[in-house]
Amino acid sequence: MFAAYAARIDADDPLSGLELGERPEPVARPGWSVVTVRAASLNHHDLWSLRGVGLPAEKLPMILGCDAAGIDEHGNEVVLHSVIGQSGHGVGPDEPRSILTERYQGTFAQQVAVPTWNLLPKPAGLSFEEAACLPTAWLTAYRMLFTNAGVKPGDTVLVQGAGGGVSTALVVLGKAAGLRVWVTGRDAAKRDRAVELGADAAFPSGARLPERVDAVMETVGAATWSHSVKSLRPGGTIVISGATSGSSPAAAELNRIFFLELRVVGSTMGTKEELAGLLSFCATTGVRPVIDSVLPLEGAPDALARLAKGEVFGKLVLTP
Repeated sequence: MFAAYAARIDADDPLSGLELGERPEPVARPGWSVVTVRAASLNHHDLWSLRGVGLPAEKLPMILGCDAAGIDEHGNEVVLHSVIGQSGHGVGPDEPRSILTERYQGTFAQQVAVPTWNLLPKPAGLSFEEAACLPTAWLTAYRMLFTNAGVKPGDTVLVQGAGGGVSTALVVLGKAAGLRVWVTGRDAAKRDRAVELGADAAFPSGARLPERVDAVMETVGAATWSHSVKSLRPGGTIVISGATSGSSPAAAELNRIFFLELRVVGSTMGTKEELAGLLSFCATTGVRPVIDSVLPLEGAPDALARLAKGEVFGKLVLTP
């Protein structure tokens, strides 16, 4: 079957390790299902895999992609929960959790095999392309807001960075849930688009805000950390799910954190139950993922190059 896969690891030039070509079809085994992929979305996880982060060389070649929607062997339209092994369903009970492409072949292919437990019904109102955007970036945003931030309708949330898959999801989900959503970003055009999506206000990166916020959604890391801490009201919460600009800020702001009794909460992906909640939220509210572009699977190199350059607003989707 045709696939986009990591053939080599290169930390400095990750895209050089990407190849397109034929790979063996997945083989069904007890407790697993083979899904015909209709759409798969890109994540920064794919770039990290090409750099060798979470993907050891002995696992190569590895088909990339951890998100997908498709049709199972019984003809059901399904969405994949890409966190595998955390419950022992379909894999060894002593195995630590992992994400597709760390131990098992991914979704940038015509077919993918996953534990049957990891499949959820795709709501009829969502297209395959829309559904494929949900299991990583949108699930991450859903958990950040509704599980870890401790916010309620009417609260003000600051989203650091405008344009990425998680940040656009935070804007759309937050607005639909009755939050006042502010965003920051370096690119004026992306800030304007965030407002079009529903953000109540958008500010340049590092700008002084009109007032302190109840929670900050932090995926940028070192470049925005001090601004995030200084933007919080006493007792407010920072939820961190990434550090694309680096993990070592110039100042940790420890004095401010303990004196103002701020909460710093780490957040990673989400559970199968939270993905089910996200699917239901989208089906009942009409919320839909923001899609930048849909490309054929052959366009994976161009799509990953755009993702690496930050030339994306929303999600990039591949169709086999």
